Amino acid sequence: MDLSDLRMFRTIVEEGSVTRAAERLHTVQSNVTTRLRLLEEDLGTPLFDRINRRLVITPAGTLLVGYAERLLSLADEARDAVRRADLPEGLLRLGSMETTAAARLPSVIAAFRRAHPRVELRLHTAPTASLVQEVLAHQLDAALVSGPVVHPELESQPVVVEEVVLISAADWATIDNAADLARRGPVELFTFREGCSYRQRLFDWLRRDGIPIARSSEFGTFEAILGCVAAGMGVSLVPRTVIGAHLNEADPGRATLRVHPVPPDLAFSTTVMIWHRARSHQPARQAFADCLAEQLGDPMEHTTQ
Repeated sequence: MDLSDLRMFRTIVEEGSVTRAAERLHTVQSNVTTRLRLLEEDLGTPLFDRINRRLVITPAGTLLVGYAERLLSLADEARDAVRRADLPEGLLRLGSMETTAAARLPSVIAAFRRAHPRVELRLHTAPTASLVQEVLAHQLDAALVSGPVVHPELESQPVVVEEVVLISAADWATIDNAADLARRGPVELFTFREGCSYRQRLFDWLRRDGIPIARSSEFGTFEAILGCVAAGMGVSLVPRTVIGAHLNEADPGRATLRVHPVPPDLAFSTTVMIWHRARSHQPARQAFADCLAEQLGDPMEHTTQ
């Protein structure tokens, strides 16, 4: 017994006649008669009584009708679900660096939710190293991290190129190079937790150029970092996009932060979207990637913003 047998049986019940059922199924009467006989033999019981050349459904046939309706309905539901599998819907677990989530994602997420209301987007922020591990463990469907990310189990695509700057309180003198920073004596750093790419870049730079570090403090939000730096407590390395309001370009006298140049090898950072290679086909993730491209444009367009 298969679905085609059940569909044929249901048609006979609805039409009340093998002849009319054959016409509806676009086949010959003998074919329907043979398949019905084989179905009854398979089940070991008659489904219809033949009375005066009429078919009268038996109690077993009546019982089978209920099962047939449920099975055929479930099959139709499964077919529709599979056909919709190429449509963006369901849960999308997205990870992001805190800075990217704050500076780049609000407009993207708003546009994505308008375009794809059937997708439930859950956003989780963490440092790059943690996000990479969560994608590898299939705890996230995709993540926006600092690139490049090279791993045999991961795919990636560039999202945006960020200008990276050193920031201090607004009343600090301009720091043009490592020597200027070193002359201020041991410097205090304010960064995200270990695993943040900006934190690692800052430490690598200062150690490479022999700039003494007094201490470092770690925070979970960039607002806390900017607040400590604005208070004159130390410096940090951040994407320029997260500090716009603190620079107050319309009225520089009210600025709370000052931006300083960094070595060319640190001046730009590429944010990439990563996902597990084993999950190559995920319509919701692809739809979000397309929305990122539509909202943010060519990654290289942001190198001077």
